Amino acid sequence: MTQSPDHLDLSTTERDLIRREFCQRFGQDPSLTEGFFLRCWRTGPKAGQPKVPKAMGGLIARGLVEVSSKAPNILGTRAYFTPAGLDALRALLQDRRAMDPARFGHLRRELGLDPSDGDGTA
Repeated sequence: MTQSPDHLDLSTTERDLIRREFCQRFGQDPSLTEGFFLRCWRTGPKAGQPKVPKAMGGLIARGLVEVSSKAPNILGTRAYFTPAGLDALRALLQDRRAMDPARFGHLRRELGLDPSDGDGTA
């Protein structure tokens, strides 16, 4: 019997959220240092507070992601992986079926799982 990978601690919706947020957009590879963009409530009792997707709520509750302590700007704020979250992401990236190395190679390089190209283009 084989042991289950550590990334199985991430739910399907959490893995989908990570894939959506960190896949290439407009020819640019998003960086982990940019974090997740969170819009903020504009009106109502939660005005000024970040709109946290349900999948991210679980990541926050388990201490894998934390919302920036900086005051949100007009558009929103950001959430970032904690050291424990980076460990979970590292484990997820090591499963080629869960995170395609061709599509998410930029994350693998950023976390030191793959060597950079050496010419600065990583």
